[in-house]
Amino acid sequence: MKSNVLKKRLSLWAMLLSLAIAGAAYATSNGVDLSVSPEVSGTAEGQVRMPKEQDRMALNYVNQPPMIPHSVDGYQVTKNTNRCLQCHGVQSYRATNSPRISPTHFMDSDGKVLGEVAPRRYFCLQCHVPQADAAPIVGNSFTPAPGFGQ
Repeated sequence: MKSNVLKKRLSLWAMLLSLAIAGAAYATSNGVDLSVSPEVSGTAEGQVRMPKEQDRMALNYVNQPPMIPHSVDGYQVTKNTNRCLQCHGVQSYRATNSPRISPTHFMDSDGKVLGEVAPRRYFCLQCHVPQADAAPIVGNSFTPAPGFGQ
């Protein structure tokens, strides 16, 4: 029994490795330089200096998760604690003058309203990212939706 499980796992890893190699070969053959490092400012290569606090940036499209206008260095978000909710939680947002967490964050995947933040919305940094005025790592031609991004 263990032998079959081991064979399946090895097959899966071999397939994933093959896909990664094929993807890199395809990108390289189509002129994509995989060794490009971003041009960023900061103290160490590859790190962007995050401002402690700044104005909120405009959204670029409907339902875009707002970006975080402050540093999150040292913030702890684990299954037992969420530093973001100390300021943005339902009981604390008024005292800290912070935006309140959206009511949608209290709904489970079936639309049922919960008494606390839904597990799928608990890890804030999976959708909300710190904003930085940094050069894009990969160039793109994205333009904000009409009426957005101003």
